[in-house]
Amino acid sequence: MVKSKVLVVGGTGYIGKRIVKASLAAGHTTYVLQRPEIGLDIDKLQMLLSFKEQGARLVEASFSDHRSLVEAVKEVDVVICTMSGVHFRSHNILLQLKLVEAIKEAGNVKRFLPSEFGMDPALMGDAIEPGRVTFDEKMEVRKAIEEAHIPYTYISANCFAGYFVGNLSQLGTLVPPKDKVCLYGDGNVKVVYMDEDDVATYTIKSIDDPRTMNKTVYLRPPENIMTQRELIAKWENLKGTQLEKISISEQDFLSSMKEMDYAGQVGVGHFYHIFYEGCLTNFEIGQNAEEASALYPEVCYTRMDEYLKRFLN
Repeated sequence: MVKSKVLVVGGTGYIGKRIVKASLAAGHTTYVLQRPEIGLDIDKLQMLLSFKEQGARLVEASFSDHRSLVEAVKEVDVVICTMSGVHFRSHNILLQLKLVEAIKEAGNVKRFLPSEFGMDPALMGDAIEPGRVTFDEKMEVRKAIEEAHIPYTYISANCFAGYFVGNLSQLGTLVPPKDKVCLYGDGNVKVVYMDEDDVATYTIKSIDDPRTMNKTVYLRPPENIMTQRELIAKWENLKGTQLEKISISEQDFLSSMKEMDYAGQVGVGHFYHIFYEGCLTNFEIGQNAEEASALYPEVCYTRMDEYLKRFLN
């Protein structure tokens, strides 16, 4: 089977750079969007040039220039957008509507993967403010994609290990606590943790797969479904120490939002749905969806005890 040509939009970002790497590794002709708005951001430019050295092709286009987007899209079969949707970095979800318009006009794209990669927004209709804006905007993009009859795959990648595992799912840090760890409630709600490189691998595997056409693909490898307590126990076993555990009630956790800025409130809302409501695991995967590790059992995904070893002294 001829491998699709891929355009990655947001290729210098946290997930985007991994998608570029995975696409190249899988043998796809890979284009990365280079936006003139990059300005003097030397880190982004150097990353783009490094992609070029690895075999990627840079294509210039701007979201403020519709024609340039159309021409970029015409180069490829698959478009993957990885623009940030988190408020503590940048929040650009609705910019994708311009990309949808370009894909619709170009008429040649066989698959579009919008910037999702977290919780499934279709299941978050009852999400609390202000964090629900993320899900509402993703659903607005989905509506535009489906109304334009653009073939799609939605990737639900759950909790990125970089933000949820090394810190044992603590807010406000990325490294393991030394003495005390906060538990959300009793810490026994099932969560799904994913190594970001595995997210990219599964994503690229899905793009030419007819089984994932017009479906949501959930990344739920069975050994990475665990409670916060189980994650903490893995760290304690590796470290050979015990952490003091402090349980935070649902009411106290939600009350903590009052003292936070907007980005912090969004984050607390998302943590609430994950660790108190269990939004990642409290449903069965339905007919219009697939589970990635079942589709691609050949992928040797990273287990979280292996991931945590990088934090050992």
